Amino acid sequence: MTAAPFESGEVDLRHHGDAEIGGGLADFAVNVRTGTPPEWLAERLRASIADLAAYPDPRPARRAVARRHGRSADEVLLTAGAAEAFVLLARVLAPRKAVVVHPQFTEPEAALRAAGHAVERVILTKDFTLDPVSLSGGTTSQAPRQDSSIPADADLVVIGNPTNPTSVLHPADAVAALARPGRTVVVDEAFMDCVPGEPESLASRLPAGIVVVRSLTKMWGLAGLRAGYILADPHLVKTISEAQPLWAVSTPALVAVEACSTPEAVAEAETWAAELGAERDRLAAELSARGLYVVPEARASFLCLCVPDALGIRALLRQRGYAVRRGDTFPGLGPDWLRIAVRDRSSNDALLDVLGELGI
Repeated sequence: MTAAPFESGEVDLRHHGDAEIGGGLADFAVNVRTGTPPEWLAERLRASIADLAAYPDPRPARRAVARRHGRSADEVLLTAGAAEAFVLLARVLAPRKAVVVHPQFTEPEAALRAAGHAVERVILTKDFTLDPVSLSGGTTSQAPRQDSSIPADADLVVIGNPTNPTSVLHPADAVAALARPGRTVVVDEAFMDCVPGEPESLASRLPAGIVVVRSLTKMWGLAGLRAGYILADPHLVKTISEAQPLWAVSTPALVAVEACSTPEAVAEAETWAAELGAERDRLAAELSARGLYVVPEARASFLCLCVPDALGIRALLRQRGYAVRRGDTFPGLGPDWLRIAVRDRSSNDALLDVLGELGI
């Protein structure tokens, strides 16, 4: 596989799935769960409007997140979505060598660059999984690394788990092993609630040197509300909070965070994750049977696949009313890659029918 060029201008790091949709297109580009927010959550959000005259109080939601992950409240910082978390971390941290493990969500690298940090890319190979080489150190070249080795002198490493866009779930022990004295490892767990039981999450373990970023956007359909949080050691949380504007998280978002952190909400998410997994595996098998390479062992709410002339296929799908996510704006992928969100069975079958009409 060919690694993406190192220069930041080679790919549009700010291109995201929402740029693909609109105009009545069936949305297979954005990874937000459909049919959300659920009515019980929507009702609480509507009720929260009555309290908008008062300044937001984050303490109840912060305590709810802490209980949900078995942490203390001083290890939690609520944010206006995961995107704000990456911006805050980029502003507060002062890495000598920042490394972003790709392919992955591009906002962490974009935030680091916007804050004036140079970024080195490590491009995962072989089904985009962490391997023993990635834990061994490696060289210190400034070129993109195609052997997935992380330089020993990297003092900031950013990785997604499960990773967007590949849907790969890395073992928690492998991710935790990236940490070492003097290094901060930021783990983007925005899609971890797609995994029943979250066995590879570090949110409850939170080893030394690990920062976990979580989002409510995907599971609960709150992209327009902006709700997420950071889990980290209390000293770092305090430092980040001092860089965050006052009242950065709105009252409705705080209500959502608290409500979605209850045992009942977690149980609902688990049920959906199990249903998602069955349909995702079925869709992956259907695509693989057509001779397409689908990144194996997908665990999030989307599939990453290699299709000859993917950009051309994407354009043809748009003509037929379907939006999928282009892959060439993810470092480490290229023009033959697409990301497809997993929807309900009938919607997925309709997409498969259209792909069949295109000879796929």
